[in-house]
Amino acid sequence: MGSQLVWQERYNIGVEFIDREHKKLFSILNKLLAAKAQDEKSQWVYQEGIKYFKEHAMKHFTEEEMYMASIGYLGFDTHRRLHDNFRQKTLPALEKELERSNYSGEALNHFMGVCVGWLIGHTLTEDRAITGKLTSKWVGLLPEEEQSAMRKVIIELLHDMFQMKARAISNNYGGEKFGNGIYYRLVYATEKGEKWEIIMIFEEKLLMNSVGKILGVKSDEVDVMIMNTTRYMARQFVDRIRAHFPTAELYEVIEENLITFDQFERIFEWERPQCSLLFDTGEGYFAYCVMAPHLLQNGFVPSITAENAMDEIKKYLEKEKEEQKQEYKNKILVVDDSGVVREAMKGLLEEDYQVTLAQSGFSAIRSIALDRPDLILLDYEMPVCDGKQVLEMIRSETDMADIPVIFLTGKVDKESIAKVLALKPAGYLSKVLKPMDIKKNIDEYFVRKGKKSPKE
Repeated sequence: MGSQLVWQERYNIGVEFIDREHKKLFSILNKLLAAKAQDEKSQWVYQEGIKYFKEHAMKHFTEEEMYMASIGYLGFDTHRRLHDNFRQKTLPALEKELERSNYSGEALNHFMGVCVGWLIGHTLTEDRAITGKLTSKWVGLLPEEEQSAMRKVIIELLHDMFQMKARAISNNYGGEKFGNGIYYRLVYATEKGEKWEIIMIFEEKLLMNSVGKILGVKSDEVDVMIMNTTRYMARQFVDRIRAHFPTAELYEVIEENLITFDQFERIFEWERPQCSLLFDTGEGYFAYCVMAPHLLQNGFVPSITAENAMDEIKKYLEKEKEEQKQEYKNKILVVDDSGVVREAMKGLLEEDYQVTLAQSGFSAIRSIALDRPDLILLDYEMPVCDGKQVLEMIRSETDMADIPVIFLTGKVDKESIAKVLALKPAGYLSKVLKPMDIKKNIDEYFVRKGKKSPKE
């Protein structure tokens, strides 16, 4: 996560007092981020900032609920349930962790990751749904009694299998990044073709403090042995959960994957989870998500089989290590509606740059807010919200206006190029150029701007 959050016009839902409070909450979190970035050691600074954030969040929830009731908002019950979950479960649990650890860096990372992710996601989805601009993500949830039963079973299993005293932090985990994690995906199906998708997220330190200890591993890094053991234990974990729910007995595993956070985020962007729970085990964070059939194409990552398991685990761990090293490189955000183009650009640039992908204007804005890039490569010809509109949104915000944008275009005729140049971007690149020519142009751009060359 970057050192600041950027307020954008897109966050305004058109209700003045709600928009005002959203800006205030963003401002409070920014002050906490700034203190953390400056390595501020005073526990008092964090205590006061978090107290201030909580007070404004509670005030905002109350006022927003009064407004929803006054306009007869049909999604009021679900929306209030999300508020209740955050104010009664998530915030108190995060505060307890901070106090228990004397405001350790790790606990602060948990607090900021969960709160920042929740605020941005909630503002862009649930709050916009109040005005009819979007549909709530949290529809089609399992009944509360079933979710409660699943929470209880998971807590009992974590104790039985790992002797951990876990507690639920959130009943509506929205995909917030709470630290370095391992993302494990299982797809179950019946003979009729009905599918359930389960994703489990293990914070790395959780694996070291559970599976690592069981295996007697001395290293402080997740290795192939730990990952392979985790796979089998996770399968057993899910099977034991299924045993408590007779309706799940018909399902068999048809696909198994290790996915990245970006891939997990894409699933959450398109899917509506039926159950999404976040736990603090005392040894690290754990999330358990159950979703309906996803809209991504089959095979977006290799399925793990007995024959390729070891190779896939090694590749995954190597990729995770490489991504952790990326933070020291210049950041490039690639925005393109074509998955082929996005992956091609990532493959071309990821050796020398930290590359983030977005498939739409909406995804791009959210990505910029979470982690400000040094350069945006923006597809000019996108459906719904084209490159011109995305650029206008970026430039409309003072804190974002100076982010350089280079257009990617598939059209090279004079008229099309004239339209692109009229917008005064930092440059443009034709998609018909040879890959190495595209790479060379980007390298030269950073050299001209006085930033470190990837070859230095």
